Amino acid sequence: MKKYLFYASELYAFAILRPLEAAIFERGDNAAWFFEDRTRLAHFLREDEKEVQTVSDVKKYNPDAVFVPGNMVPGFFPGVKVEVFHGFSVNKRSREKGHFRIRDCFDLYCTQGPDTTIGFRELAQKHGFFEVAETGWPKMDPLFSETPPPYLKAGVRPIIFFASTFTPRLSAAPRLFETISLLAAKNDWQWIINFHPKMDHNVVEKYKAIQGQNITYIETDDIISLLKSADIMLCDTSSVISEFLLLNRPAVTFKNQKPGPHLIDVTDASQIESAIQHGLTRPEALMDNIRAYGDRIHPYRDGKSSVRVLEATDRFIEKGRAHLKPRPANIFRNLKLRRRLGYF
Repeated sequence: MKKYLFYASELYAFAILRPLEAAIFERGDNAAWFFEDRTRLAHFLREDEKEVQTVSDVKKYNPDAVFVPGNMVPGFFPGVKVEVFHGFSVNKRSREKGHFRIRDCFDLYCTQGPDTTIGFRELAQKHGFFEVAETGWPKMDPLFSETPPPYLKAGVRPIIFFASTFTPRLSAAPRLFETISLLAAKNDWQWIINFHPKMDHNVVEKYKAIQGQNITYIETDDIISLLKSADIMLCDTSSVISEFLLLNRPAVTFKNQKPGPHLIDVTDASQIESAIQHGLTRPEALMDNIRAYGDRIHPYRDGKSSVRVLEATDRFIEKGRAHLKPRPANIFRNLKLRRRLGYF
């Protein structure tokens, strides 16, 4: 019986790792959670989920592998360190930066699709101390399930899902407040809204204050049900756009940093209403471009990416590290994590 550890530093880790947890339980293996900040995150655990609270507990648990939907993991934790990512690359093609930055923490990168696999395999050849396996992203497994989303209201007005990144220079939320308030008052569409957990609290409160018959702000650690509920998305440059496009539904973006033929991008708030109306018609050329984009970033539609992650991890464990260069000591990052976790 294998033992696996989930290393979580942000709320979004639950939505990414829980499909993986389900696959682990289905195999009859063990899984446990470790939180960088347990005061902030531990209360989101379910009754059937196990937590290890200290580094000493982690070492006693002695996991075979540690799954991380983030940028760093302590090198002093036992087990193979597996990167499963916290989002899509959003066409960040530059090597050694952003999505493709190598922080010397991981033994195995489980990539989501060709768009990221190609880049990480180039980096694996360059660095020589990690492997890459294209598996698909565990977070997307529920997207392709047949379970009906709880917010779906079939046969009524179109549902618009408004999402926005927290980064001030990119975020549409503060810039579109007046526009969305006016559109919601028209009673043509239903609006559901969810922002990144790091969104400015004042912005969140403004949107909560305009909730009513046509608009609802939903706080959740898992937006998959929101994605499945919506007919169209309004967003900015958030990576959640890519998740939504995998449903083969259109997205309108406001001042997207890298617009392409798979998006309906506008640069003025006055264009949003007509852009949404256009998107709801699902024009053929747009839908073809959406499907092509989805095949590049995440071609897997079987809901079994978690299984592939586990299989890739098992292969790595069985093979061992003898064929790889030693992972760098990574002294600075490990000292930083020791301070953060209070472990010396």
